[in-house]
Amino acid sequence: MTDSLTAFFDREAAVVAPDLLGATFRYDGVGGRIVEVEAYHPSDPASHSFRGPTPRNRSMFGPAARIYVYRSYGIHWCVNFVCGGASALLIRALEPTDGLATMRERRGLEELRALCSGPGKVCQALGITRADDGRALCELPLALELPAERAPTHVGRRIGISKAVDVPWRFGIRGSAFLSRRFADGE
Repeated sequence: MTDSLTAFFDREAAVVAPDLLGATFRYDGVGGRIVEVEAYHPSDPASHSFRGPTPRNRSMFGPAARIYVYRSYGIHWCVNFVCGGASALLIRALEPTDGLATMRERRGLEELRALCSGPGKVCQALGITRADDGRALCELPLALELPAERAPTHVGRRIGISKAVDVPWRFGIRGSAFLSRRFADGE
């Protein structure tokens, strides 16, 4: 793993989040531009690391710049990028750019905007499963290219959770048509 990638992620997730937007994330050549993420911290009751390490979340307590994969509601795989101090970034949405035919086949639909507009959709489109949990972001089949500059960003409340709902740790690229959900006015 490159030292610069480790250093980039070895910060708290809410600090990494705006710097990560616009990065290109691929799994076996399939993927796109990260347009939306949510941050989670071990002091946050909505975080999987809140109650300490378990067999399910052990990747969150490992080194930064790895992925943590879990199943949401027993249905969808979700991928997080592990940051410093057992914090993590949930990858909520991508702008699909690479491997569109593969994504369309996996998702069973044609509409470009709907391919990766939600965390479960991202994993289904890219083919990420629990078997990938703990992989380093620089380890094939994963590939991550950080953005050259910071994208204009929305910051707002996280969605789809029942605890710490007012924490403004949802980050998205301003004006992106590929977000999982629009940001509220003023965010």
